[in-house]
Amino acid sequence: MPNKHNEDRRHHIAKKSMKVTNWAEYNAGLRRRVSLTLWVTDEAIAAWQAPARLTRGGQSHYSDTAIETNLLIRAAFRMPLRQAQRLMMSVFELLEVGLAVPDFSTVSRRSAKLPSISLGRLPTGPLHVVIDSTGLKVFGAGQWLAEKHGQRSRRCWRKLHLALDANTNQIVACVLTSQDMDDPSQVGPLLDQIPADIEINQVTADGAYDGEATCKTILDRQGDITVVIPPRASALPSQADGSIVTQRDAHVLMMESLGRLGWQEAAGYGKRSLVETAMGALQDHYWSPTAFAPTGCTAVRSGHRGGGPEPHDGARTPELRACCNRYRIDSGIKTKARLFADPCNNASLTT
Repeated sequence: MPNKHNEDRRHHIAKKSMKVTNWAEYNAGLRRRVSLTLWVTDEAIAAWQAPARLTRGGQSHYSDTAIETNLLIRAAFRMPLRQAQRLMMSVFELLEVGLAVPDFSTVSRRSAKLPSISLGRLPTGPLHVVIDSTGLKVFGAGQWLAEKHGQRSRRCWRKLHLALDANTNQIVACVLTSQDMDDPSQVGPLLDQIPADIEINQVTADGAYDGEATCKTILDRQGDITVVIPPRASALPSQADGSIVTQRDAHVLMMESLGRLGWQEAAGYGKRSLVETAMGALQDHYWSPTAFAPTGCTAVRSGHRGGGPEPHDGARTPELRACCNRYRIDSGIKTKARLFADPCNNASLTT
């Protein structure tokens, strides 16, 4: 990789410091960070109480809106349920709203049946989508029988394709495929998961996605998207006479004139490392040995198998162990529900 050229002297390079010149705007921005405005709409007041239940069973006193409001306050201010309950009571007293606040035990019990609330950074403009993929080793019934009877066979793999917004570090799309699917073929499905009304100004990916077909797939979504994909070393312009210059041709010509490192800095290719950082965070958070205990998985660990010492965390490949032939891989990554056939052991792969 071009960014590895400075690896031997990277610790000697001083970190750049940003000099503040617009102190008035800087101070105003810091004050706006703690600006707080709370109000209760008439629709929320009308939907605060739960509707009467017409079937047998207990009656709920608070609606899902009331429970979600309490959970939202708790997540926004990062406080326990008891403190969030008292804060809502104080807000209702100041606003003179005659609503009862759910008890913390009620919120805790009801929250188990509601979708999790995560406060991520909202996009303030067009998305800068960064795409990459990673491999997952699957340990199923076939591999267990092979280990038991001593017959080695080729391991089964899955590929997790991610699309990340470089501005907010939020995963906006994900696709799980078999090992036979190449990376460029999943650019279209990833972009299809992003709503059509959301504007995209740039798509960045590594050299595995190089090709005019990939650029065409991206531009079919939106004609003015900037595509930043490094062409291979042997790449040539599509037209020898230079009559039609595509974005890929422009990258080829720029790389010939500036070099690979110069092109990387001019095109902003360094943003691509953000998706690798996200994959490392997912590996540490979701693919830990206890991450999938509630979903029936017995273990999810690194893919090192052998008698020698295990590699460091950055070199590990996630391995999935599951029971009942059920695998839940990205339930915490994105709320999607799709089934993929598992050709290795005729199991179903749930995301």
